[in-house]
Amino acid sequence: MSPLFKLFLNASVFLFRATGGKIGSSMFGGNVLLLTTRGSKTGKERTVPVMYFYDGPSRVVIASAGGSPVHPAWYKNLERHPNVTVEIKGRRYPARAAVASGSERARIWNQVVSEQPRFADYVKKAKGREFPVVVLNEVDADTRPC
Repeated sequence: MSPLFKLFLNASVFLFRATGGKIGSSMFGGNVLLLTTRGSKTGKERTVPVMYFYDGPSRVVIASAGGSPVHPAWYKNLERHPNVTVEIKGRRYPARAAVASGSERARIWNQVVSEQPRFADYVKKAKGREFPVVVLNEVDADTRPC
């Protein structure tokens, strides 16, 4: 990741948290959350802003990396450590990430593309990589699995 892009991400996270999501909770007409994962190699917490969508009571994020041919680091982290923290405007909660597959993935993906057509363009840039569709299911902090 370029130092300039890393600086941009850090500034976005700072502004989101400093304003309780008043700044940074939307982008390109979509909603943005802060996703905190645990590093797959380091075990350190990593927080990134990610556009999200609704699927019933759950929030969904797409590991598109803007059409990169490789998965974003946050996705690689949650593959190893699916317990994450989600921050939305005015709220922070623990969640468990689950990758959608089959008809569930197709249904959610079609909804995402209808709401944000840019994701269809990202597919063209990704050189055949299928974007993981990740459902963030809220869990009770007292019963959060390890």
